Amino acid sequence: MTGVVDKPKLDLTAVNERLVDLDAERVVQWASETFGNGLVLSTSFGIQSAVMLHLVTRELPNIPVIWIDTGYLPPETYRYADELSECLQLNLHVYQSPISPARMEAIYGKLWERGTVDALNQYDRIRKVEPMQQALTDLGTTAWLAGLRRQQTESRQALGRVNLQDGRYKIYPIVNWSSKDVYYYIQNNDLPQHPLFEAGYSTVGDWHSSRPLGADDTHERDTRFQGLKQECGLHLPQSPGEAESLNSSLL
Repeated sequence: MTGVVDKPKLDLTAVNERLVDLDAERVVQWASETFGNGLVLSTSFGIQSAVMLHLVTRELPNIPVIWIDTGYLPPETYRYADELSECLQLNLHVYQSPISPARMEAIYGKLWERGTVDALNQYDRIRKVEPMQQALTDLGTTAWLAGLRRQQTESRQALGRVNLQDGRYKIYPIVNWSSKDVYYYIQNNDLPQHPLFEAGYSTVGDWHSSRPLGADDTHERDTRFQGLKQECGLHLPQSPGEAESLNSSLL
């Protein structure tokens, strides 16, 4: 499923008012009816990923699933990705940076060891954001289902069910779910849990930028990116105008 797909023009205020009280399954159905072949699902194969993968593929079993493989994920995540892909028969599309990890380190060094937000942002742009933009373009994406939740980060607290990012619609079926909702969904549907969950991880990304939740942590995202930031860039505005709009909504 590649090429250009026509994007419907939505009144986001009206759409979010309509979807605000719908359950997650109905939001997925609405997205399918609205965007058709322009709809994709993204996954990180992280701690909560089984929820969205199961929830969406029950309704849309052949939906393209985009996975950005940074080359620095824990071994447990790679094995978990294989397990879930087989279990749910995912239509998986794996994208990576054209710059290999070894080449990136040779040119820029180990960016995660610099201890600065700028270095982490550069890493994320190379290994995550640019491959995702390529994936979305290749698949002719007009709308993107993602498992963001308001509880996760400060920048996500203002999210509606549908938002616009970089010219594409983003739909968040479980945006109002709690961590308990996620846990019980996995248990009730007998889904495999990420192996690092039992090791104390509440969220996991790259091995060098994730750690278990500690007694002194006030938020689960404190365990990511050395506590210097909360987002990897995939779910942040890609233009100054979008950033200004988001920041204004958070004031």
